[in-house]
Amino acid sequence: MKVIGTIFLLLLLGATLASAVGVVWTRHQSRVLFVELSRLQNQRDDLNIEYGKLELEQATWAEPRRVDSEARQKLGMLNPKPQDIQLVRR
Repeated sequence: MKVIGTIFLLLLLGATLASAVGVVWTRHQSRVLFVELSRLQNQRDDLNIEYGKLELEQATWAEPRRVDSEARQKLGMLNPKPQDIQLVRR
């Protein structure tokens, strides 16, 4: 009877130790994943800031006054004379 009690006690001790190791490992994994989450959130925030800057730059480059100015200065484009305009009807 003492042998069965000792085996049962060792079995419970082993289960307790395995459970403790499992808890420690799970907490460690949780911390590692939290650090990764924080890093990814910071990266997301940086990308959102860069995207906003790019949208602002695109809006600046596409502004009609700027396009008109570039067309006149760099490409030498002019407004057509009224006699050069032809209306095409379908």
